[in-house]
Amino acid sequence: MADHAALPLPALHASHSGCWLRDGGGATRTVSKGDAIVAAADTPLLLINAPLVATRLGYPDLSGLDLLELFAFVYPARFVVPTPKGLAHALGLADPGGDDSVPAILQLAAGTLLTQCEAADWHEREGAWTALQSLTRQRWPWAALLNPRIAKPEKAERWLFSRLPEWDEVPERPQPAQVSLAEKEVIARLAVLTGQGAEPRPAQQTYAVEAASTFAPRRREGVPHLLLAQAGTGIGKTLGYLAPASLWAQQSGGTVWVSTYTKALQRQLRRESRRAWGERRADGTQPVVVRKGRENYLCLLNLEDALQGGFSGRAGILAHLVARWAAFSQDGDMIGGDLPGWLGTLFRQRGVAALTDRRGECVYAGCPHYRKCFIERAARASAQADLVIANHALVMVNAARGRDTAQRPTRIVFDEGHHVFEAADSTFAAALTGAETIELRRWVIGPERGSKGRRRGLAARLADLASYDEAGGKAIAAARHAAEALPSDGWLQRLAEGAPWGALEELFAGVRSAVYARDESGGQEAGYGLETEAAQLDGDFIERAGAAQAALAELRGPLIRLGVRLDALVAEPPDWLDGAGRARIEGARHSLAWRIDLLAAWEALLERLGGPADPEFVDWLAVDRAEAREYDVGMHRRWLNPMKPFARTVLEPAHGVMITSATLKDGSSGSEDGWSEAIIRSGAPELGLVPDLSSFASPFDYASQAQVLIVTDVPRGDVGALAGAYGRLIEAAQGGVLGLFTAIRRLRAVHGRIADRLARNGLPLYAQHVDPIDTGTLVDIFRDDPRASLLGTDALRDGVDVPGHSLRLVIMEQVPWPKPSILHRARRMAGGGSAYDDAIIRARLAQAFGRLIRSRDDHGHFVVLSAAFPSRLLNAFPQGTPVVRVTLDEALQRVSTGAFGAPAPRESTT
Repeated sequence: MADHAALPLPALHASHSGCWLRDGGGATRTVSKGDAIVAAADTPLLLINAPLVATRLGYPDLSGLDLLELFAFVYPARFVVPTPKGLAHALGLADPGGDDSVPAILQLAAGTLLTQCEAADWHEREGAWTALQSLTRQRWPWAALLNPRIAKPEKAERWLFSRLPEWDEVPERPQPAQVSLAEKEVIARLAVLTGQGAEPRPAQQTYAVEAASTFAPRRREGVPHLLLAQAGTGIGKTLGYLAPASLWAQQSGGTVWVSTYTKALQRQLRRESRRAWGERRADGTQPVVVRKGRENYLCLLNLEDALQGGFSGRAGILAHLVARWAAFSQDGDMIGGDLPGWLGTLFRQRGVAALTDRRGECVYAGCPHYRKCFIERAARASAQADLVIANHALVMVNAARGRDTAQRPTRIVFDEGHHVFEAADSTFAAALTGAETIELRRWVIGPERGSKGRRRGLAARLADLASYDEAGGKAIAAARHAAEALPSDGWLQRLAEGAPWGALEELFAGVRSAVYARDESGGQEAGYGLETEAAQLDGDFIERAGAAQAALAELRGPLIRLGVRLDALVAEPPDWLDGAGRARIEGARHSLAWRIDLLAAWEALLERLGGPADPEFVDWLAVDRAEAREYDVGMHRRWLNPMKPFARTVLEPAHGVMITSATLKDGSSGSEDGWSEAIIRSGAPELGLVPDLSSFASPFDYASQAQVLIVTDVPRGDVGALAGAYGRLIEAAQGGVLGLFTAIRRLRAVHGRIADRLARNGLPLYAQHVDPIDTGTLVDIFRDDPRASLLGTDALRDGVDVPGHSLRLVIMEQVPWPKPSILHRARRMAGGGSAYDDAIIRARLAQAFGRLIRSRDDHGHFVVLSAAFPSRLLNAFPQGTPVVRVTLDEALQRVSTGAFGAPAPRESTT
């Protein structure tokens, strides 16, 4: 790129190794943090990822000309790794040679992006001029530089909401034909998917044939085909189950749902599915659809409100950039879709969240944008699709309370099946907390005391019913009156001051008091959540619970009456009910039903407090805290075994279900070759099912590709020694390290001690809970730079897929013991004591180890910093993996020289 393309404005780059400032004349110099802050305060500087730079400088008020904001305007819905190197790659510029070269790259990148706005081949030109006028009024820093470069179009640009295409109504899909898949057909389809010239893999072929059995006709109602299939990394399980799935969909005309736990696997599935299906059918419909929960998609009504003044300041700028993206987005997915994950963090994360439907207040067909709605488009497309790619939570919620019973999944593949238990645990939980109840109040009552936004109460959403139908109007009025007993704004402050208002706030004050009274941490857990059993509660607490239960019942009653009235109006519509009114009622019926169920669950939780505990459930009281700040108070209920509701809700109505994973069964030498726990966690025993079982070992040569090093001389609890070990190991590996922690405090302490030193050696270190970057973007940055390292917690144990040289060392700070919570204690007692713990730990170790070797060409070390790693846990690692206990110095030697292989026989696990 020629030098004249550079924008002659000062540019700043700050990393853990220092700060560099380049002036408009092209001179770059090293500056102190103080000088960098002064320069940034004097004049807008070119920079990339302002929140991250602000963190590096320790100057939270930093602002300037952020290249990422400009990129989001010029190239909406286009991927870029939000680093100087990533930006350079996206724009075709040379890599920055080092930190001191970054300011020059920023100037070149700015010039390139601005020049693109004048190019005739700028594909994203439509709507840019109109958006820029709005951004100018919002005083967006880039507006003054863009205005001279974007000419006013000769013809007025269409408004976003008129540009988006409408979805069309389609006839209901017929019931799928009953077909049985022949083994030869399945193997032939697999060969097509793997491609011409691909070497046949017998294990993958067998896996595909066994997967096909779940698509056979069901023999008895309520008894689905159930297959549990463990397939080690490298088997090719994705194409293994897509082969019979695509064949069955083609022959039967039915829909297969593939469910994952992580967004990374969803993206992989979307890519792999293109081998079996094209992007569109001949009639323009989609054979493959990605479905997520409503809270993932842009709500057009929320966006309209934001664009028309609901958002102001920086949030207003975000809204206009999101509108630019919406016009070019593939599916409107804001969380893990084609909206850059870093965009929200440049402004504020809740700004992105406020543009989705997280409050359950959708009016469905009553919305003016209903026919263009991204959520409805995905739902309708999935009803006609051959393959629906979803997540575990959505599959379970859809099965439990989907609006259209006919569209509920009946052929399901749960990939990442080791997380099905965890997903069911969250899906079928109940939480009676301040945050949950205040949301219900807002849904019923609507805006209070001059609050802004489009939120509307029941009366506003059902205005015609309230006006023309006496019974319906009375029910709405009664519900509104009863909802006033729920917590309102400022409830947490009132609890802290000892001045609760209303029955529910009185209950939460009692919860808070009991939790703090029973706290046995001695203040050691300050800043972290506290909990206590919902047992041995005094008479005053039981009285508060009774009053709260009565208040909830008083609200549930009119909601039930309202639901009955809505059903009657739909069955026999009166003359005054027009099409728009009917649409609003249809939407209200669905949202009303699940809120009635929610209130019933809360009442059941409170009712049991005065009597014996229900052995099916685990109940506790909690004060949720983060960074020494309380953010919620309440009561929680979980199923002791969440696979009971999962079996009844998901398995029983299904015809065929496959649960598959690389770490499905326990690596211990227990009964049934490690399958017993996996069978329990599948839900099969709850229906009296005997599932089919299959297991395929990984084809990788772990003896020569990997090595497990258990470091025995890093004292537990010594943060200085822990940080020193991490720093030295990262230096020995020259980056490419994934560090996993069980506690955020230790992660932050280690990062703070080693990040600057590593950066000075050209080894950038990123961290969850430290860097203001979402997890998915952190992984993108890590994958893009072989010298970078990443520290994180549980989310990274499963969500990282980084084959190749970018990941060559995984470090665990200690044995990943389960958190000793009340819920865990109850399940531990029911599940066999220490053996239950061991199974959880082995699964976590196996999942973490699985990040290391993703292909036949990968090599790496897996290090656990544990002086007393129990031998009984060693079966967590794949058969043949060398496991050696070493000192830190020996580990450094092996890592730095890339020494693999088995220098000694594998340690016995008995």
